[in-house]
Amino acid sequence: MTGKSAAKVAVVGAGPGGLAAAMLLAAKGYEVEVFEKQDTVGGRSGELRLGEYRFDRGATFLMMPHLLEELFTLAGRSLHSYVSMKELNPLYSLHFGDTVFRPSTDQEQTEAEIERLFPGNGAGYRRFMADEDDKFIRVMPLLQRPFQSPADYLKRDVLHALPRLHATDTVYNRLSKYFDDERLRYAFTFQAKYLGMSPWECPGTFTILSYLEHRYGLYHPEGGINKVLEAMADVIREHGGRIRTSSVVNQILVNNHHASGLLLEDGEKVHADYVVLGADFGTAVTRLFEPGLLKKYTPVKMARKRYSCSTAMLYLGVDGAVDLGHHSVHFSGDYRRNVDEITRQGILSADPSIYIHNPSVIDATLAPAGKSSLYVLMPVPNLQAGIDWQQEGPAVREQMMERLEQIPQLAGLSSRVEESKFFSPLDWRDSLDVYNGATFNLAHNLGQMMYLRPHNTFQEVSGVWLVGGGTHPGSGLPTIFESAKISARLLEEHDRAARSRSVAVAGTAGSGVPL
Repeated sequence: MTGKSAAKVAVVGAGPGGLAAAMLLAAKGYEVEVFEKQDTVGGRSGELRLGEYRFDRGATFLMMPHLLEELFTLAGRSLHSYVSMKELNPLYSLHFGDTVFRPSTDQEQTEAEIERLFPGNGAGYRRFMADEDDKFIRVMPLLQRPFQSPADYLKRDVLHALPRLHATDTVYNRLSKYFDDERLRYAFTFQAKYLGMSPWECPGTFTILSYLEHRYGLYHPEGGINKVLEAMADVIREHGGRIRTSSVVNQILVNNHHASGLLLEDGEKVHADYVVLGADFGTAVTRLFEPGLLKKYTPVKMARKRYSCSTAMLYLGVDGAVDLGHHSVHFSGDYRRNVDEITRQGILSADPSIYIHNPSVIDATLAPAGKSSLYVLMPVPNLQAGIDWQQEGPAVREQMMERLEQIPQLAGLSSRVEESKFFSPLDWRDSLDVYNGATFNLAHNLGQMMYLRPHNTFQEVSGVWLVGGGTHPGSGLPTIFESAKISARLLEEHDRAARSRSVAVAGTAGSGVPL
């Protein structure tokens, strides 16, 4: 970008995607300014404080940390200069009544554990890992480039991956080919919840999620995931970028169908050559553009799309230690029914599954000495189900506490709680602008993947690039970071071409040749 001042890029939203894109572009010399509605960075993965207790609001672990390391390297920095990472061993504890399965990245150890708890299934585990090794090699290139034309399906990498995509199968059916014990199938299919989907409906491609955990491990950054996002913000500032928190964007300004900047809530107009849209996709397209401007993403059309489930959350500051691992999943007695109630029937389960994050067991920075920050997540229907959360919220909170009290290690928990906050799908929508309260964004059904997912280069208004879970390649931190890499690269390529055309036109005009 020599010979002309750097282009100005306005980034809407300081979530993982917005911060990652801003970091990459600031490192390239662009004039970057990030606008975030909340008073802290991180979006739905930011930090929550209750008194002296600290929590990750959303994501609670890092998968495939090498992708994050690559992101920092592209920005001329080292992740480990900012954040201390700790690998989790075991990955998590999965509770099926009295049976507790604790897998790890040590395949021999995990196979032995499977044989001990689920005799005869060890060989299936080895086959699964070998088959997914091959799938991963084929699928990963598809997650690192855009799908912006139907012709992208005819490229060599897609044709190479196609025999292993299993896109017309389901996650549950795929795992049934390897394991004959239902509990073990659930242990390798519950990761479909990371996409907010049922494993009985989620495309079979996504068996890769459990493979990635078992192959590459899970990591806890000291201080929580939010520390990674704060590190990104630091890198942006080090490269001369600005981050404006408590700064609400009311509208993306458009001139001749090209984004020209932002209108803030306080009336300020911010000029920008380009806009990176990191806000929740459904909320952004239904709120941030002049009514009637968009044709493909009208409110009516957005309402017809499929969305992930939501989550009811409990953040608890607890007196004393909690005798649970860093991650534990406590499955419903009838897991399939529980999932069906969430994703198909749109009702609250009488017997829910819950996830418990107990980071204080390995990280003393999150709670006062001798105490624990406990995060509890219960998957629930999104707001399309029509549940009245103002009425049902208190009962759901009580149900979650009762469910926790049933866990032997948490008996008597209520008497130890010093701080608490309940967060419902309504809160996800109203406090964090999550469309339909769908915590994991657009669903990943076949009609909303790759080319059929909103493109990284926004189609309806030029000069806009999308990042986050609502664009390709999808939701989840690793894929959100990949969306930022893709979109930042596309923006830079566009800008480079535009500058070349500008230089060529100026040269032609200077030569006296008629234009």
